Amino acid sequence: MFGAAFTFPLMVVKRDALEHNIATMAAFTRDHGMLFAPHAKTHMSPEISRRQLEAGAWGLTVATPSQAMTVRGFGVSRIMVANQVVDPTGLDWAAAELAADPSFEFLSFVDSRAGVDLLAERAGARPFPVLVEMGHEGGRAGCRKFSDLLDLAEYVRRADGVELAGVAGYEGALPSANEVRKYLITLQNAVDHLRAQILTVGGSQWFDVVGRELVATQATIILRSGAYVSHDDGYYRERTPFNRIEGSLEPAFEIWAHVLSTPEPDLAIIGMGKRDVPFDEGLPIPRRAGLTVLKTQDQHTIVRGALEVGELVAFGISHPCTAFDKWRVLPLVDADYTVVGTINTHF
Repeated sequence: MFGAAFTFPLMVVKRDALEHNIATMAAFTRDHGMLFAPHAKTHMSPEISRRQLEAGAWGLTVATPSQAMTVRGFGVSRIMVANQVVDPTGLDWAAAELAADPSFEFLSFVDSRAGVDLLAERAGARPFPVLVEMGHEGGRAGCRKFSDLLDLAEYVRRADGVELAGVAGYEGALPSANEVRKYLITLQNAVDHLRAQILTVGGSQWFDVVGRELVATQATIILRSGAYVSHDDGYYRERTPFNRIEGSLEPAFEIWAHVLSTPEPDLAIIGMGKRDVPFDEGLPIPRRAGLTVLKTQDQHTIVRGALEVGELVAFGISHPCTAFDKWRVLPLVDADYTVVGTINTHF
């Protein structure tokens, strides 16, 4: 990595950490009787997708129709869009894929009659399987009232061009384990009332609670966690369920950059910025003791500490989902930073 082939700043993925994280979550879901459809919007990488599927993932989750098209190009045969799909072009594509390949599975969420109608209008030879989404107050999408969810499920059952596949929810935005438990009870009640075959939940903060609370359900549980795959040194290091249960995830990202300037005592300007590292859920984390990141700018990071012009400095990151999308090719390195492959992204 430190030879003449690369310029800096450079973000790399550590192979051992990546493979450890994939194996760890595959084992967690298997041991808790769940299927796993990891959220590919985190990485949008064919190499990582292949590793996740080879480790036993049921399929992949995405956020948009365009992402669904992309991962379908990776050869994925089961895709879940964890949103209500309203884009006509995306729906036409999905209908065509379902018609052309009887083995292809495509799931999406609905939380309104209008959304169901849009799906029904674009359905082809095979109906769109949908998951009625239960939200929560202050959350993202999803029905806010249990009665509304039941009404919507009945509407789906009467509609042509769609079929009820199950119930969906997202617990990741809830602030405490107790709130998550209450929400999961609501989802479980919906499954029982509708006799649903699938219940899908997602997130990388509360999957331990999911694993404990949903063990008795008769539905197939599909977990959608995504950020676990690279983990991080900031946001998810503090919030991972493996701080509460046995096991661990390892940060797979590292970015290296040169010191460009030391214009004041104990102040250094690093040659990386917002275009290179995530900053929405925390600043980069220096791997060397005695350094503090003060702020990032477009192409610079301001660091407090003793450094010299020309030094290469390593940093961890906070929030994987806004790290992968900044790089189209990431070197995959082993423990001594020998490059052993590449991770390509398709955003």
